[in-house]
Amino acid sequence: MRTYEVLFILSPQIAEEESTTLITEFKRVAEGTGAKLTNEESWGRRRLAYPIQKFNEGNYHLFVFDSDASLSELDRRMRNSDRILRHMIVRTDLDHKRAEKLAKRNPKKERVRPAPAFPAAAEPVAAEIPEAEAPTGK
Repeated sequence: MRTYEVLFILSPQIAEEESTTLITEFKRVAEGTGAKLTNEESWGRRRLAYPIQKFNEGNYHLFVFDSDASLSELDRRMRNSDRILRHMIVRTDLDHKRAEKLAKRNPKKERVRPAPAFPAAAEPVAAEIPEAEAPTGK
């Protein structure tokens, strides 16, 4: 089973009701291809790093799907929608597999600091000058 993260930015001009219908439509399209929604997050309105289509803000939304098939139909629909400023679909299960493989190969060991190669230098001792003999700035 493959894991996909779908992140998209909706135009800030669309109404809240229209954005919810658009989001449910995208969920329906993805579930129609056999994908199972595992996580959904609405990040809300955020400032964009650079203007996109003369907009400085956008409504961010994230889906996480588990699917055996690709999400090409969802990608096509997002690309053709003028209400979506940007979208990105990333397959993340390969990253999780690599991380598990590395964790098995390199189990966490308790880190021990190596002893220094040279003995610690003794702290220089400041010469004590009695107050009576101490020079004054007169």
